[in-house]
Amino acid sequence: MKLKTSILLSMIPLIFFTSANLNAYAGVISKSSPISYKEIADIALKRCKNAKERYRDPKLIWGIIEIEKKHSVPPSMRGMLLASACMESGYNPNAEGDHRFSKKKKPKAIGLFQMWSWWESKRWGYGVDRRKPLEAADAYIRHIKKQLKKIRCKFRSEKRRWIAAWVTAIRAPKRGGRCNEKPKHYGLLKKWHRLIAKQRKSNNT
Repeated sequence: MKLKTSILLSMIPLIFFTSANLNAYAGVISKSSPISYKEIADIALKRCKNAKERYRDPKLIWGIIEIEKKHSVPPSMRGMLLASACMESGYNPNAEGDHRFSKKKKPKAIGLFQMWSWWESKRWGYGVDRRKPLEAADAYIRHIKKQLKKIRCKFRSEKRRWIAAWVTAIRAPKRGGRCNEKPKHYGLLKKWHRLIAKQRKSNNT
């Protein structure tokens, strides 16, 4: 009798599992679940046209993801740093660009996010080494979060506010602000999110 009772008691927790709980317990991702960073990492490695094979480094990708986590990037914007790095440099931490703005044709933009020299200033910027990708990523997201506090966009949506802060952070100041603009990197991020949703759908059929 005691044995039967103990068996029944051990089964009680299973009775209270909902189907959603069972999916989570089994590691199943439903179509409505927030996009996971594993999904972001996979697609960022496979779907960055600008990236040469030698720069598709999982360690770097996950390092950037950890920075997003540290700064509590909302689920709807997961992968924003990777989308920026993909478009700006193809994940090349030593990328050089914007030569046309220099009389001597020297690169103005350096690194993963193609940052100009003011980012290295401790007084006016963030005191970072532009060629150190994780330093640069941390400064980049800090600059976006700084704009979150400054923008006067009357959006209730957290996602829209992040997009507005993003475009404000990477473009020159504009009278009236940039509330109705979006950074080009956001187009890539949206594409990644759509591809992930499509993959989930095909996995569930």
